[in-house]
Amino acid sequence: MQKEEKAQGGREIEVDTVRLWISNHLPWLKMPAITIEYTDIIEIIILSFLVYSVLVWIKRSRAWTLLKGMLLVGFFIAVIYLLDMDTLTFIISRGLNLIFIAAIIIFQPELRRVLEQLGETELISNILPTSGAKEFEQRFSDHTLDEIVRATLAMAEVKTGALMVLEQNESLGSYERTGITLDAVVSSQLLINIFEHNTPLHDGAVLIRGDKVVSATCYLPLSDNQTLGKDLGTRHRAAVGISEATDSLTIVVSEETGKISIARKGVLTRNVSEEALRVHLKNAQNKVVSVRKRIGGRKLFFGNKEKTESGKGTVE
Repeated sequence: MQKEEKAQGGREIEVDTVRLWISNHLPWLKMPAITIEYTDIIEIIILSFLVYSVLVWIKRSRAWTLLKGMLLVGFFIAVIYLLDMDTLTFIISRGLNLIFIAAIIIFQPELRRVLEQLGETELISNILPTSGAKEFEQRFSDHTLDEIVRATLAMAEVKTGALMVLEQNESLGSYERTGITLDAVVSSQLLINIFEHNTPLHDGAVLIRGDKVVSATCYLPLSDNQTLGKDLGTRHRAAVGISEATDSLTIVVSEETGKISIARKGVLTRNVSEEALRVHLKNAQNKVVSVRKRIGGRKLFFGNKEKTESGKGTVE
């Protein structure tokens, strides 16, 4: 027993000696006392989600290519600092503010799109219960919807190329000025006549605001999305480009195949049927006029339908 106690005491002395040597020569190896609370766990989850979202956003956008270029520049700056190049170090230290401003300018379209997506989520209104009525503005009438569908199907049947942009919340004024002002009521005959071959207005896009065709022969930005098929022409790339820059809905009719496509939020949906076209237009129409919530009676009004606790809907 005495031998075992002596051996254990010797090991403790050796451990204390090692700890003392580490604390004297390697103080940076000391581990601080760690206390984890529930707020720390929540903070880690939030930070992980933010980092993941930023990485996904960078990978899906042009920011990935730009970020690789910035990382390369950062590597050269690090080498300059390591090699103590005084002149270059002085220039870089004075130009850091300019580099930060340049990065904001370069990433401006992507940052704007992220902020727009955050604004469209309506997180607060979905979490907090509201009372009273929330009004929505109907963007265009049912008659305009039917005329657009009728014109689209007629042009698709005879393979007449068309490009129609429907304005949503964001103004298309800057693109409207690139074309010829019309300010005409939307009709299938007008749209078909505009995109007829060898007519002065057939080249370019038509902008529709509400129930009126505001401009024709408009120039749209082309998308540089590398995932788009090589078989897509300028008309489809322009449709995706305007949907990336704004929240508009764009209808495309292929001149080669007569197929209908829809571009929205940077996504191109091809080979759209008449039913799907009407669904997209109804969503863009924003038909809901008012939403009322009555907490006590549990009576909800959604547009022209009334829902009660039984869940049955009756058309007024």
